[in-house]
Amino acid sequence: MKILLLYILFINILSFALMFIDKIKAIRRKWRITEKTLLSVSFIGGSLGSYLAMIFFRHKTNHFKFKYGLPLMLILHCILFFILNNKIV
Repeated sequence: MKILLLYILFINILSFALMFIDKIKAIRRKWRITEKTLLSVSFIGGSLGSYLAMIFFRHKTNHFKFKYGLPLMLILHCILFFILNNKIV
């Protein structure tokens, strides 16, 4: 269980940081992190970090994939976490 929590913490910090970096690069009109990368990191467990960054930095808020996809992934990740938590304990 401890490893799962560490993984969730790490992947969400990573997803938050990637969204922040992409926002800064967008402002500076530099090379950007692809949407595929941002969504992939969210899909493998970083949905909370990405969603919080999206709201906090006001980044990707008008993109359908992010506006509706991240909350859906977050709900699914919460359900999966509770299922795994009940089976492990």
